[in-house]
Amino acid sequence: MDSYDVVVVGGGHNGLVAAAYLARAGRSVLVVEKRDHVGGAAVSEQVFAGVPARLSRYAYLVSLLPDRIVDDLGLRIDLRSRAVSSYTPAGNLLVERTPGPATAESFRALTGSDEEYERWQRWYSDLEVLAGALAPTLLEPLVSREHARIRVDAVARMRLWEQVFERPLGVTLEELFANDIVRGVVATDALIGTHTSLHDLRANRCFLYHVIGNGTGEWKVPAGGMGAVTAELERVAREAGAEIVTRAEVSRVDADGKTAEVEFDGRTVGARFVLSNLAPAVLDALRGKESSSAEGAQLKVNMLLERLPRLKSGVDPAVAFAGTLHLDESYSQLESAYRQSAEGRVPDVLPAEMYCHTLTDPSILAPDLVEQGRHTLTLFGLHTPASLFTDPGTRDQLVARYLKALNEHLEEPVEDCLARDAEGKPCLEARSPLDLEAELGLPGGNIFHGDLAWPFAETEDEVGRWGVETDVANLFVCGAGARRGGGVSGIGGHNAAMAVLER
Repeated sequence: MDSYDVVVVGGGHNGLVAAAYLARAGRSVLVVEKRDHVGGAAVSEQVFAGVPARLSRYAYLVSLLPDRIVDDLGLRIDLRSRAVSSYTPAGNLLVERTPGPATAESFRALTGSDEEYERWQRWYSDLEVLAGALAPTLLEPLVSREHARIRVDAVARMRLWEQVFERPLGVTLEELFANDIVRGVVATDALIGTHTSLHDLRANRCFLYHVIGNGTGEWKVPAGGMGAVTAELERVAREAGAEIVTRAEVSRVDADGKTAEVEFDGRTVGARFVLSNLAPAVLDALRGKESSSAEGAQLKVNMLLERLPRLKSGVDPAVAFAGTLHLDESYSQLESAYRQSAEGRVPDVLPAEMYCHTLTDPSILAPDLVEQGRHTLTLFGLHTPASLFTDPGTRDQLVARYLKALNEHLEEPVEDCLARDAEGKPCLEARSPLDLEAELGLPGGNIFHGDLAWPFAETEDEVGRWGVETDVANLFVCGAGARRGGGVSGIGGHNAAMAVLER
């Protein structure tokens, strides 16, 4: 039986990060991946038949990937800033990436005064300080909750800890902002991939990860698409000596604290350590254990357009779609959609956000498509849990409703702008939580593998650990299910590798 120092189960981006660190440290590493390519959800694919456009099919933006990992591994990647932070057509609210006079005037036109914009500036200035304090700890052993609080309190405005960590974000937003649209623009970061009310602390945890990435919270566009990030991770892992096997489905994982075995495709290999890049519920099944998992609640729609549609507001489409376009995402609409979906009903109003990758990075399109003015458009819908998709027709019905809602703000239907593939079909595809479960092995289509956790220890036993430990000393979680997991970050992979190396 072949044996390795470490076997990584699952070749998603976190598994590749772990493999690269460990191989560089001289450990023998095997990565076992079920699909015919690595990357998990962080991939680029030619989605539409005969159309040379490589879309970030699942994950699509990068915020949490620390510069330290990029530098440590020598990744040759280009993460680009978007020209605009967000645009909300319902209130004609424009937020520049670096807010200036145009943002101030936009707030003034919406609210009738400068007060809301001043509160906005103070809030995000506070969050920037918070990000600077907490982001470095994501690549360190876990500190206690009290230590984290002291670290934040040392640099932040009074009450910030309470506003973000102690009481529901909804209460904070209701206190800080008066305008329903402004509250909603802030609140969406608390709900991406998380099905909850803004009056539940799960929203706070989701919000935190969306605003502290890399110490700035800025969401950037990966040049070349998400697959370019994965390709670099695969390159450095292989060059360091890691062995990567694809088309290999793991059927069993056994670990007793000292040795381990991993079985796949009739082959069994031994290991000193096993790192799981799978959802914890999937790992439990491979170990013969029972567990439950939280369902996902998002619908992603990928489109290729012949041209960007014109807006009724007169705002340049190259501005409106460059950042995040908020569609029916006021605070009250978000809460209403959650309540209705939690009751098992399709919401009356479907909150969603959109952006255009190719306005920042056209390289994912073949040169002739760029010359023709083609653009991608991504829609990410909130509060559509997996349980709503038991009827096969629900996905298409929701897509039609999203497009109808968008069309309310357009001078021309977006359907008229869709490109056609080689078979004459519109270049549009949708992926529900059930599709993610079937294609990526995510139970319930949960993109975070479960509820996100605070990035610090919540029990005394966790202090000093890496947040990747399981009930067995030589079995670690290295993916989104780690304590500081979720998103395209590499943090889980880094921390699992450190946990191995310190042993």
